[in-house]
Order: sequence, then structure tokens, then C-alpha cells
Amino acid sequence: MRRYLTELPTADRSRLKQLLQDHDDLLSSAKKGVLRYREPFEKSRSIQANSLDLTNDVVTIGRDDEITPDQKALLLETLRAYMPWRKGPFNVFGIEIDAEWRSERKWNRLLPVLPELTGKKIADVGCNNGYYMFRMAAQKPELILGFEPHLLYHYTFQTLNSLAGLSNLETELLGVENLGLFEGYFDVIFLMGVLYHRISPIEVLKETWKALRPGGSLIVESQAIPGDDPVALFPTETYGKVPGTYFVPTGTCLANWLIRSGFDDVSIFCSHPMSNQEQRQTDWMSFESYDDFMAPNNPDQTIEGYPAPWRVFLKAVKR
Repeated sequence: MRRYLTELPTADRSRLKQLLQDHDDLLSSAKKGVLRYREPFEKSRSIQANSLDLTNDVVTIGRDDEITPDQKALLLETLRAYMPWRKGPFNVFGIEIDAEWRSERKWNRLLPVLPELTGKKIADVGCNNGYYMFRMAAQKPELILGFEPHLLYHYTFQTLNSLAGLSNLETELLGVENLGLFEGYFDVIFLMGVLYHRISPIEVLKETWKALRPGGSLIVESQAIPGDDPVALFPTETYGKVPGTYFVPTGTCLANWLIRSGFDDVSIFCSHPMSNQEQRQTDWMSFESYDDFMAPNNPDQTIEGYPAPWRVFLKAVKR
């Protein structure tokens, strides 16, 4: 695996190789923070699915009649160890996982403008548990590489894909700041739910441009504020209770960021207000969710008094 290590420029390859070795050392260590997620993964590795459905809203891995009751009990324990589940829905050997986000809605908004994925090299930056990677896999790309620095989500994906057995899906403990090491490598990059968490969004987009091959496509999805002016909100401390939120742009502002980062054919193809119909508490995500982030008596404002969030979707290409 990691065939990309032989396909990158020499300097970038050397830096990436050392970074990945550091990550491998971490994942093989006996640190409690690692064992917490690695041990459930290792317990379920003997289970393999005979069936897989990636074409419907619910990513379905295996059927209930493919495993024994004892295996199902073990698998349920494993999957519950990876709570909170942010992306979904999944059905794993008959176990229904209703995640916080109804991610199929976002995916269905992408479908009308989705570039060709068959045989392509794809990056899913901030891939979380891999829901979108599994949906992409239905089109049989050459490689989908997920960038996900969080151990919880890394092992959630590793467990799901160990069950599914897809050889063209991989994840690394990499962040968006490492994209530039893949110079000219990817045909398609998905950058969803990332930019507003970065203190320098223009630099992120420039590194993203660098990682695309000429003719490659970028799909960007971001939290946004309503309006047509090319401006961005910069919250004092938090936005919707989230401290790691920096620039929250309008769609027009985000389009301008893309243009000034070197992208062409920039278009906004969807925007909509967020709601508790798409992000909410479930049995698999029992912490605070959308309703807790909004002003109690004003659905048009966050709890801090800022404009309530929208989601905006853009597509662009590298010439």
C-alpha cells in the first residue's frame, strides 16, 4: 500500500515518509489514548462482510444473517466504543447507526455536479469515519485517500473498512496542512467542513491547488453566513459554541477566496440554511447538537448572537 510514496516528487516523498513513520510509531504504541480505539478495532478484525451496498443513502456493510449472535454482540460493543458518530447513516450487519449528521443529504446535493470518479485518485480531507469515501467508492476510483488526524475517526474508518474489505480506500493521520506534500497528485479533492476551522483559509486553498493535477476538480463545502456581499464573519471566541471557528464566509466571499488562490471555473452550486433536520442528537451521538448552538428564542441567530449558519457548496478546477 501507500503507493503514492513512489509517485511524488523526491523532496515531498522524503518528508511524507518521515511523517507517516511517526504516525505508524504512534499507532503501534501502548499509549492509553491509542489503545482506547485500537483495541476495539483489533477485536473485530476477524469479521468480514459478504455483501456491500454503497449506492443508497445508508452505507450497508454485511447482513444480519452473515454473522453469529456472539459476533454481532462483539461488533455492537466495538461500534459503540467509537461514539460519538458524527457522519452517517450506516447499517453494519443489521446494526443501524443513526449519526448526528444526515450525511446522505449533503452527498445528494453533490451528485448533480460530481466529477468523474472512476479510475481517479481522490482526496477526502477531514474524512471523519469515511462515510463519503464509501459513497465515492461506488464509482470504483483508483484510490481514495482520507486525511484524518483524529484517532477516534481514524479507527472508526479502519474498523468499517476492515469489515468491508475495500482495497482502494486508505486513511492517514494527516491534516489539510499536509496536502501540499502531494504536489500534482490528485484528480479530485473534496474539502468539506474544513475551511472555517482554519486560521489561514487562503493558504489552505493554495496548498489544495498545489495538490491537484492540471485539469483536476475541487469540491468545497463550508459553513457560511447568509448574504451576497464578499465578507466573512470572524467570531470573538466561539461560533455556535465551537471555539475552533475562524472565518465564516458568505458564498461570494468563498468564491473570491478560490479565485485568488488560483482556481478557475468557480461556481456556487448549492446553499441552504442549517437546521435540526440535518444535525441533531441521536442514540449514537448523545452530546450537544444543533439546537443547543442556536439562540433559544431566535432561530436566525447562534447562541452568541451571530447570524445562524448556512452551508454553501462550490466547485472549481485547476487549469
